[in-house]
Amino acid sequence: MTADPEQSMQPQQPVRPMMQRDRASAALGMEVEKDEPGESVVSMRVRDDMTNGFAITHGGLVFALADTAFAIACNEDERVTVAAGADITFLKSTRAGQTLTAHAVRRSLIGRTGVYDVTVTDETGDAVAEFRGRSLTTNRAAGDSRGAAD
Repeated sequence: MTADPEQSMQPQQPVRPMMQRDRASAALGMEVEKDEPGESVVSMRVRDDMTNGFAITHGGLVFALADTAFAIACNEDERVTVAAGADITFLKSTRAGQTLTAHAVRRSLIGRTGVYDVTVTDETGDAVAEFRGRSLTTNRAAGDSRGAAD
């Protein structure tokens, strides 16, 4: 049975339109636990179909969780903010059945450019990955239909 993406994302607080339209995060079962300007917390339970050939969580899915937390934290107002770049360091492997939590925090915001750090932990609180995202705030409003880079 396929999970309903609308039901997968049942946050602890109201979800903004950006996340209501985020089908990728919903399909991965991500839950927004905190959504504040410059800070967010997002969790995801690792499913069997999220593991690689070594039976550990696929690194791309750990990145996706961190990237979602980053996106929420850096979209602080009505203007669309996108990733200008990001990198990740994997510290510990995880397996199906574990719950990962990404905590994103703004480190710097100067003009249209921001830097955000995201720590991904497992259910024991151990660090699984460290992610640094660099953001660029566009001239586009959230409801604008132009391309995000405009």
